[in-house]
Amino acid sequence: MNDKPARLGRGLAALIGDMGPVEAPRQLDTGSGVRRLPVEFVVANRANPRKDFDDELLEDLTNSIREKGVMQPLLVRPSADDPDRFEIIAGERRWRAAQKAGLHEVPVLVREVDDKEALELAIIENVQRADLNALEEAQGYGQLMDQFGYTQNDLAQVIGKSRSHVANTLRLLRLPSEVQHMIESGELTAGHARTLITSDDPLSLARRIVSAGLSVREAEALHQKDTEAKKRPGGDGSARAKEKDADTLALERQLSNALGLSVTLDHKERGGKLEIRYKTLEQLDAVCSRLMG
Repeated sequence: MNDKPARLGRGLAALIGDMGPVEAPRQLDTGSGVRRLPVEFVVANRANPRKDFDDELLEDLTNSIREKGVMQPLLVRPSADDPDRFEIIAGERRWRAAQKAGLHEVPVLVREVDDKEALELAIIENVQRADLNALEEAQGYGQLMDQFGYTQNDLAQVIGKSRSHVANTLRLLRLPSEVQHMIESGELTAGHARTLITSDDPLSLARRIVSAGLSVREAEALHQKDTEAKKRPGGDGSARAKEKDADTLALERQLSNALGLSVTLDHKERGGKLEIRYKTLEQLDAVCSRLMG
């Protein structure tokens, strides 16, 4: 651990640039350190922190590669299982898209790195490109801490983020599994997630955010309102809980699906409020037409 600060936190470009090229079989050297490998000689990294690859974005990249080729080489290392195979450190999305585009070879930079540094590089590249969702980033940090004994300060230096960012990101791993799934699927953004980690009941809050289609700012306001209500004398949040019980949430979802718009139902003992949010005049016209028959 004592030698890490001397080499970490320099960014992916610096880490690539100061490491000498490694000779490997069946490579075509371009003379610039970049080599070309048949796509079948390249394998995915099982420890890649990035697990989700958006189909639409992958298709866009495939079309670009089909027209222009792979503009940035993949970073790979010799496979421990097969000397004729190379494991991806960074660039798996480019590799996937290259195969979909029908390319037979991809440009690569080959580096001799151990498991720890390979994981560092993978996380750095994905964070710099904003390719990880918030939960994947948290899982990557947790993997470095669990497998290699990193502290939060070490991680902040490696990733080039503040310690508070690392600490808050790691807190996502303590959220209920259902909430984590919402983050993975994109129903909740990283901004929503930051609001949830300070909530006493993150699952309930997450369901309300998704059901009502709340923005991050609206979610923060809702969380603040709940917090203030609990601080008032006798304010245990029970009234709010009754407003948003399972039946109310289900009705909100049904109305939202029927109208194709965000619907919030604020039900109380003596009446309530139904709120329909629209973004365009066309959406407003559609609602008016349905209401007026």
